Amino acid sequence: MRSFSFALVMLLSMASPGYAQQGRATLLINATIVDGTGSPARRAALRVVGDRIRDIGDLSPRRGETVIDARDHVVAPGFIDCHSHLSLTENPDAHAAVTQGVTTIVVGVDGFSESPLSKYFTRIVAAHPAVNLASFSGHNTLREQAMPKDDNRRPANAAENAAMQSALTADMRAGAVGLSSGLAYETGLFSSTEELVALNAVAARRGGLYSSHMRNESDEVPAAVHELIDVGARTHGPAHVSHMKISSLRFWGQAPVILAQLDAARAAGVDVSADVYPYTAWNTTMRVLFPQTKFDDPAEPAAIFRDVVPANKIVLQTYRPEPALAGRTIAAIAAERGVDPATLYVSLMQGALAYEAAHPNEEEVEGIIGDGMDERDVERFMAWPNTSICSDGANGGHPRGYGSFARVLGVYVRERHAIGLEDAIRKMTQLNAAQMGIADRGVLRRGAFADVVMFDPQAVIDRSTMQEPTLTAMGFDLVMVNGEIVYRDGVRTDARPGRIVKRAHH
Repeated sequence: MRSFSFALVMLLSMASPGYAQQGRATLLINATIVDGTGSPARRAALRVVGDRIRDIGDLSPRRGETVIDARDHVVAPGFIDCHSHLSLTENPDAHAAVTQGVTTIVVGVDGFSESPLSKYFTRIVAAHPAVNLASFSGHNTLREQAMPKDDNRRPANAAENAAMQSALTADMRAGAVGLSSGLAYETGLFSSTEELVALNAVAARRGGLYSSHMRNESDEVPAAVHELIDVGARTHGPAHVSHMKISSLRFWGQAPVILAQLDAARAAGVDVSADVYPYTAWNTTMRVLFPQTKFDDPAEPAAIFRDVVPANKIVLQTYRPEPALAGRTIAAIAAERGVDPATLYVSLMQGALAYEAAHPNEEEVEGIIGDGMDERDVERFMAWPNTSICSDGANGGHPRGYGSFARVLGVYVRERHAIGLEDAIRKMTQLNAAQMGIADRGVLRRGAFADVVMFDPQAVIDRSTMQEPTLTAMGFDLVMVNGEIVYRDGVRTDARPGRIVKRAHH
């Protein structure tokens, strides 16, 4: 593995006045171009002028260009993270994203979004982020605004549905990529399928995508998938499985069953797709282990520990009432305190609820990470032609926030040969753009926006771990957003050229 350094050639003047007026110019030479379409890699040069790709082919340097030697490196479209929890208002430098080649993030996922999106987009523009941002409108957020706080554990009534549809219409007009739901979370889990159909009809009329964290990702996945397909079919809109997984020990190895279900829907004319992150561990709230939302009933977590994931595979990621417990398993804490894991879990949940009541403005009071998936299922889901790659990550916590895209390239492409390089890049770029309705990104072609990543295919790898989740990936030598370099030779630059990306509505 050779070390990489830029061959920069800064010459004296522009080739012509017309060329000069179009802004800065960069030429990447000797590149292995993987254009995002799934086509075979080819050797070529790529020219960027201003914020767009000007040419790809057998190109010679022009006077005044910055020339970068990409020998032994792959040049690809900047990656699109179609399921991100990264906050660009808190982290406008987007360090977790750019260090692994991500140039566009999609937020507002799992049913939770900023609202209204028009005002949120204004705040993002003011933050001058390093990467582009698109957003869903979140079903749970719409419910919280339309329904009484003390009376939302039920399906919405006609007036509440009308209020949600009005707010969603405003978000779609502002540029939302679609509607997201989080049906395993409060208050979305109390919604009816009819409520989802009525809402998604609003998004579908404007070409929006329905993306769902389904009601169940363990022992009732087929039923949850059926509901998602039903929503897509009845609204004649695209439907998308968020972070597709099987997180129940009893159902490991059943990925082919779920994929057959999705393939049958596509054959019947339903535009259904999915995304996946490359880890066997999930990250969520403690509430999810109470399917009936009875937070004082140890029978609920006991059933989860027995059938879905054992207590020794669940780690407290965050626990504000007792911060020292973070990083320890439920089983270990229970053994130390001389109680069974389910009883402990209820006690911890009660502590978190009390803390939230006393600190209503504090976020991320609790969180858990469970290692509950089968590697074979992850690989099968990843290889499905209609699966895109996401991180489902943020600025820490789970290693996926800093490592997902590098891990796909280093582990699943280079080491496991689970998918090919060109297909992996397609799943990180063009496929994501197509699913989200994002135009002129996710592909290297003349006229497209110059979101570009350059990496060493022999060196790229994730380094983030459960113990050190913010370790940056290796192998990325250049990341360009809208024609400006935001990451180079392992160093983030001061450039913040990110923009709001809106769905190309039909």
